Order: sequence, then structure tokens, then C-alpha cells
Amino acid sequence: MQERLQKIMAASGIASRRKAEEIIAAGRVTLNGKVVMEQGTKADPEQDVICVDGAPLKRRERLLYFLLNKPKGYVTTVSDPEGRPTVMEFMKKCPERVYPVGRLDYASEGLLLMTNDGALAQKLMKAGSHAPKTYMVKISGKPDERAIGRLRAGITIELEDGTRVKTSPAKIRLLEDGANPWYEVILIEGRNRQIRRMFQGVGFLVEKIKRVQLGPLVLDVPPGKYRPLTVREVAKLKSLAEGSKG
Repeated sequence: MQERLQKIMAASGIASRRKAEEIIAAGRVTLNGKVVMEQGTKADPEQDVICVDGAPLKRRERLLYFLLNKPKGYVTTVSDPEGRPTVMEFMKKCPERVYPVGRLDYASEGLLLMTNDGALAQKLMKAGSHAPKTYMVKISGKPDERAIGRLRAGITIELEDGTRVKTSPAKIRLLEDGANPWYEVILIEGRNRQIRRMFQGVGFLVEKIKRVQLGPLVLDVPPGKYRPLTVREVAKLKSLAEGSKG
């Protein structure tokens, strides 16, 4: 899509439109290697090479937001020192580089937000961001109501670095009864391996974890697939993140 050079220059942050016009008039701008001095000249910032004083303009980064269904057996990082496959495998066709927000551990699956919006990611990743996260959790063995009550109230867990923290109250309800039942667990925190550590704290191991909701986002794509967020979903996420300040 073609736009006037001075508008492209202003959008890239190099100068105001008026100042950009002066730079063009001074013969300091080239378009695809040719000096341009005419003010009405148009260019496509995605396709054309625009230079000021020989230096190419920085391209505007489009902010992108995707919902990915992470399968088990992938790590939620950009790269892995152990050589394990990462969630970036699924984003190879993405037009811009995006990053995972928060984490799902290697053995967990489900909804993962991928974006290049660093400001939003930072707000959502705070442990107490109050962005509710909903998980389906299968337990090895059957906790009694007293154990579940402890988890609902908040339990002290030990983190990777050895520090001990008390979890915020969690919403937990039985989804499927049995010898190894399924529970719905809703957290407002997102500490590393939190659900596994919580159930371990009351004497039970977690067999499976699947995140099915993050704030307004609901998992609706097959494992290994992703889709762009709607404008409405992005607005709701941003509103949620802004509401969590402080």
C-alpha cells in the first residue's frame, strides 16, 4: 500500500512530517537507490527501500496476537539449550516474529498466547496479574474434600529457587469423578509448575494439565494449530492487563 514519503518517514519516527519534507527537499532521501526530491512521491513501506542519508528506515512493526494450542512435548521458549522442540516450531509461517506469553511446561498442553506486543506480555506475565487461567487437570489418586479445601484457600509451595510462597485462593471443581479424577482449576497466578506443586503439596501427583482459557480467550483450535485474535479479544486482553496495574 503506497503512502507519501513524508508520512512514511514520520511514522518511522525519524522526523515530523514538516521536517521530513525539508529532508526530502535537501536531496537526502533515496527511494530504491535513486535520490527523490519531489514532495508528492509515494512509496510502499513494505516493499520499497527508503534511505535517509544512506541509512534505511526502520520498518514499522505490526503488533500481532495469536492463540496457539500447544501440544505436549514442546517447551514454551524461543530456544532450548537441551535441544527440545519449542512452540516456535508452529509459528514458522507467521509474518512477524512473535513470542510466547507466560509458560506451559513440557508435559502440559493447551492455550498459549503468542505476540510481539512486549508491553501487554509484561503486564499479563506478572504473577498476580489477576488474569484468570482455567485448566483441566487429571490427578493420580483421589484427593479428599479436605485436601481440595486447602488448595482452594491457598497453600505454601516451594519454587525452583528454593523460596516458599503462598498461592492465591484457587477455584476448583470436580469435572469427572473416578479413581483418577479430572478437576477444573482456575488460577489468577501463573507461577512455574504451580498446579503440579500445589497438588504435590497435598500428596497427589498431576497426570495431565490442559489450559482451556486465559482471560477472555477460549481454546478453540486443534493441537499444534493457531489463529489470530479478534480485535475484540485483543481489546478485552488489554483492558484486563490495564486493570491489573498495581
